[in-house]
Amino acid sequence: MNIPKELKYTEEHEWARKDGSHVVIGITDYAQSELGDVVYLDLPSVGDHFKQNESFGSIEAVKAASDLYMPVSGEVTEVNAALADTPETINADPYGDGWMIKIKVENEDELAGLMDADGYHEHVGQ
Repeated sequence: MNIPKELKYTEEHEWARKDGSHVVIGITDYAQSELGDVVYLDLPSVGDHFKQNESFGSIEAVKAASDLYMPVSGEVTEVNAALADTPETINADPYGDGWMIKIKVENEDELAGLMDADGYHEHVGQ
């Protein structure tokens, strides 16, 4: 299982990567493997605003469906539109082309409260 050291993680299996004043968000390799083949995503629109831990969308796969939760508070500035036609990209490349949204982060201190790679590794028991 791939758990990149440079990312931060939530208990609900989202990852967050700081990119200047923005944060890129997706789901972890562990999450996509547990869900199975991803077949549909419901993602927010640019301009939508979310608080930390608020649901920002949902993901449907062959095995299950799940809500997606915001790792940090902020406003959506970009949505990975390619996932609408090829949601299976999340299975193939969850940390690269399978990113879901970018947000302008409101409170960078919230990032510090997320798990690091070692904490997430322990969390999933791998």
